[in-house]
Amino acid sequence: MSATTNNTDQIAGCSFSVYPMCNGFANLIMNSLKQVDASKVWIQTDEVSTIVRGRMPHIFDVVEAVFLQAAQTGQHVVFSGTFSVGCPGDTEGHTYMAEDDIRMNTAITKSTEQEVVSKFALYPMGGGDYMDVIYEQIEAMKEHGVGVSLTHYETKLAGLAQKVFQGLEKVLTKTDKAGSPHTVLTATISANSPSVENG
Repeated sequence: MSATTNNTDQIAGCSFSVYPMCNGFANLIMNSLKQVDASKVWIQTDEVSTIVRGRMPHIFDVVEAVFLQAAQTGQHVVFSGTFSVGCPGDTEGHTYMAEDDIRMNTAITKSTEQEVVSKFALYPMGGGDYMDVIYEQIEAMKEHGVGVSLTHYETKLAGLAQKVFQGLEKVLTKTDKAGSPHTVLTATISANSPSVENG
């Protein structure tokens, strides 16, 4: 797929894996990928993970849709992803910077109500006051209608998948726009877990 450039946005990307805790997991993963419109991102799946690259709105559109496609089966599904924007080693090769913000998978992401529990960690690289940036964005997550609690090395979120993904996208976008030269965000999201938290 040929690349077009958009000077107002940096290349963003996500390397992610989806883990369905059930028999037939391979078919569930592949069917979830096939049901998602990935026409506005560069995408590649190998034995370990799937990589998507392009503009931030389309990255989140695709990964959220893949996760929700898998989760709506009712099986326990875990998403593990590393998002990155501003990587100094990134190039325009193997990417597609679609010019518009129209998300191709809203039929999936807007109509599927799915409760999730998540943990995320934010890494603004190259900034001296990075802890201030992290704390500011943790507070901002509370504005997105999700429960927020602190734990060692990560921040825990609970609520609807749509609100969690919206919050993560805004955290990454705001940190990038605030001047972080390279920002990484890691997230683990669990749906339909049989576990019941005690206390």
